[in-house]
Amino acid sequence: MRTELPGGAPEEVEVAVTYPIEEAVNTVEGIRELRSISGSGTSLVFVTFELGRDIETAAQDVRDRVAQVVRRLPEGVEPPVISKFDSDSQAAMTLALAGDRPLRELTEIADKRIKRVLERSRGVGEVRIVGGLSRTINVQVDADRLAAYGLPVTSVSDAIRAQNVDQPGGNLTDAQRERTLRTMGRVVDPAAFADLTIARRNGVPIHLGDVASVEDGTEESRSLARLNGVPTVVLEIRRQSGSNTVAVIDGVRSAIERLQQQLPPDLRLEVVRDQSRYIRAALHEIEFHLVIGSVLAALVVLWFLRSWRATLIAGIAIPVSVVATFGVMWALGFTLNGVTMLALVLMVGVVIDDAIVVLENVQRWADEKGVTPFEAARGAVAEIALAVMATTLSLVVIFVPVSFLSSITGRFLYQFGITAAIAVLMSLLVSFTLTPAMCARLVKPAGQRGEVRRTWSERAYLWLLRGCLRWPWAVVLVAALVCAGGVPLALSMRQDFIPSDVDEGEFEIDVNGPDDISLPAMDQVMGRIEAELKQMPAIQTALTQVGGGFLSGLSNGSVYVRIPPHEQRRFSLGRLWSSLLAGDPAAAFRHNYTQRQVMDDVERRLRGLPDVRVSVRNQRSMNLGGGPFPLDFAIRGPDLRTLATAIEQLRVEAVKLGTMAGLNTTLRLRRPELRAIVDRPRAAELGVQTQDIGASLRLLVGGATEVSRFRDPRLDEEYDVRLRLRQQDRDSVERLGDLLVGRAGGDTVRLDNLVRIESVITSSRIDRMDRQRQANLRGLPGSGQALADCVGQLRGLAAKLDLPAEYSTAVSGSARELEKFLVEFLFALLLAVAFMYMILAAQFESLSQPLIILLAIPVSAPFALLSLLITGETVNLYSALGILVLFGMVKKNAILQVDHTNHLLASGMAPYDAVLQGSRDRLRPILMTTFAFVAGMLPLAVGSGPGAEERKAIAIVVIGGQTMCLLLSLVLTPVVQWLGLRRRAGASSTVQPVA
Repeated sequence: MRTELPGGAPEEVEVAVTYPIEEAVNTVEGIRELRSISGSGTSLVFVTFELGRDIETAAQDVRDRVAQVVRRLPEGVEPPVISKFDSDSQAAMTLALAGDRPLRELTEIADKRIKRVLERSRGVGEVRIVGGLSRTINVQVDADRLAAYGLPVTSVSDAIRAQNVDQPGGNLTDAQRERTLRTMGRVVDPAAFADLTIARRNGVPIHLGDVASVEDGTEESRSLARLNGVPTVVLEIRRQSGSNTVAVIDGVRSAIERLQQQLPPDLRLEVVRDQSRYIRAALHEIEFHLVIGSVLAALVVLWFLRSWRATLIAGIAIPVSVVATFGVMWALGFTLNGVTMLALVLMVGVVIDDAIVVLENVQRWADEKGVTPFEAARGAVAEIALAVMATTLSLVVIFVPVSFLSSITGRFLYQFGITAAIAVLMSLLVSFTLTPAMCARLVKPAGQRGEVRRTWSERAYLWLLRGCLRWPWAVVLVAALVCAGGVPLALSMRQDFIPSDVDEGEFEIDVNGPDDISLPAMDQVMGRIEAELKQMPAIQTALTQVGGGFLSGLSNGSVYVRIPPHEQRRFSLGRLWSSLLAGDPAAAFRHNYTQRQVMDDVERRLRGLPDVRVSVRNQRSMNLGGGPFPLDFAIRGPDLRTLATAIEQLRVEAVKLGTMAGLNTTLRLRRPELRAIVDRPRAAELGVQTQDIGASLRLLVGGATEVSRFRDPRLDEEYDVRLRLRQQDRDSVERLGDLLVGRAGGDTVRLDNLVRIESVITSSRIDRMDRQRQANLRGLPGSGQALADCVGQLRGLAAKLDLPAEYSTAVSGSARELEKFLVEFLFALLLAVAFMYMILAAQFESLSQPLIILLAIPVSAPFALLSLLITGETVNLYSALGILVLFGMVKKNAILQVDHTNHLLASGMAPYDAVLQGSRDRLRPILMTTFAFVAGMLPLAVGSGPGAEERKAIAIVVIGGQTMCLLLSLVLTPVVQWLGLRRRAGASSTVQPVA
């Protein structure tokens, strides 16, 4: 809800506008968070609802509540504008219109031609203009002449409103026809405003031109924009809630192509920022990883079985499963985005697993039993079906609970989990239908192809397993020590919400100047920043903006910076290939640099700027609410001065730690404010109302932005008519006392007879959360620092402030989502393990064997954490997804071993022999599926394209955890199963070992 109170100070806006609106909407059902910002002349109230609340119904409830409170708002306030937006409502696309024309003309073209066309594009929710100067009819009142005539300014505004209007007169009807009557009172020429009569003195009319000058000019500049140092008009395009970003941008680009043909040739409409650029590049990189991972997984099959037929059988399961998954995704309304494509890449090694297990068992039957391929396919599938089904279903149930987390992160994980589960189920279907059918026709027994290779691994494994079965409790002790080692590892791990330092090829520079800085002064600051950036050859594009935001603050500026894409500055296989073709392979290794290196250089260059705070930060690859800064720490309480003092002390102490960067506060009591204190007895004696004093000052100093509207018949457009004092009359405190205020009877009184002017220091904005005032400390974790550690440090510093009891602290943004996610993820993981146990218990008809299988999960966890620690990664959203995938996969080996051992026991084999042979027979499929899965992850681990830092965190967990725990899990499962069998038999069996 955005409400304008022209000329209102932040505290006035808070009390008169924000507070009543908050009070009205606070009773709406399903509110999770009620936040507001009160700035100069602007009130913003944000209502965040629970995820289960229907947003359309909720928005209507809010409109109903606000409609009831509008009558309580002060006079002169603009009607509240209520709109819905997503948490990622940052500009999806930014355009720059430049040319060798006046800024007013560029603004006119941008507003009246380009903006209107773009707003009609499908999915576009808003087009905001920054840096423009709109045409305005300025009525500049001369204070001296107004005083000479003894006129209050309200008489001027009333006259303009009354005499610049067309009025309908009804219909004239006679016997033959009917005609419409209309009074034509609009001014058709800006210069004609000067002839309007505003009053009469002794029968002589006083015209508007007698007390004011009329100018067909522009509005007061409250924002600026420059593209690479050239003044420009910026159009920020935001998409509608729920619309697809890429589809919206494609529609806008089509509209731009049509506009380019209509615009004059000397104008350039350039696309500066485009979210789809990163999305497409990331998706292209993921598609490349999907193909490479599939090829590597198929090569693993070729390496183990040495058969192109077997490779074809296993390899075809990947595209068939993926295409089938696409069909189900289409039916569910999913899109191909970074989340769903990431799920498919992670499932590359999974969807081939079932086919590998079935294929290997069919091959073993054909080799060892000497049956025909058709009989081998039938018997092998029947033997392995329980294990494959148990593996698949237990993997599905680990993804589904995480898909239904209640936090915002849960919405992000929803499509990921469902897509992964669908892919696994499709692989099960393929392995039970297509794979056996192909095996029955393509598999050749070993007798026709020669002896089965790599039996040395089986002999080495049997030797190791015999030793472990001889000392089983030693293996159990080692496993217990490994699990216990996971506790200190978990406590020492750094925690982030999402990986930091993601290389997107673009970043932002936030600049915060003094609260009382003027636009020309801020322009000089931004000019110095632009001069520094021009000296950096790595920077291709720099878009500078001041103002134009939600609060239109002049003290806040930003620079959007774009550097060359990955393929031009980072080593990659594609770049190496291009260099080889060019005859210079070393070029792929020269002049390589990362986005972080450029950002560090920018921060170093701008560190010495006086009186400003500069923060260099990544663009948000994924916004989950709470503002653009990952570090957002709040202190809440009633008194602004106490809050401002406390938050500044916290900032100073946090800077001393050196672990956080770009720290800035939202509440600073540094903005000078002039207050007109009304002498009530004197005003009452002179017959002047307080409301009249405020209205006169708002008209004279702040100005009426829309006292009337001028319609230009040549252009068929309307423009604001703005009434205000001349610049020289309103910029001096001493001149305020000379201004006149109307009183009862029609005459005027000087302002200095009614008020005294006091100068105070106040804030430029007041933030509130859940109807409490708050001050926020915002910034970024420093290089090599984790978000959770920084939050812990801030909490420790805040505890030392010794705040009164009515003050409290809270975290917002990414830090809050991190805390929620870790708790919910742990709960979902425990729920998934419980589901896995129930499925395995039902499949094996046993309560103890599922426990043996699930032992692989706690054993693999320390290795996953160790992998993150070695590579310097953090526990974050993406590494948590990797842990999720890892937990679903590591138990697969145990299922294969336990299931086959059960078959051998049922055939009458002795327990010791059954454990040894069951483990030996399943060694090859275990190694094949493990290495195939790791091979599918390798492209993610070594990739360097857009978003590689996020995907790498997943791959490191999976590869490290899977490979490092492989040996221990291969011996732990048969050892624990042997202990159970021995206990059941009452004594150990010492039959001859299996050959």
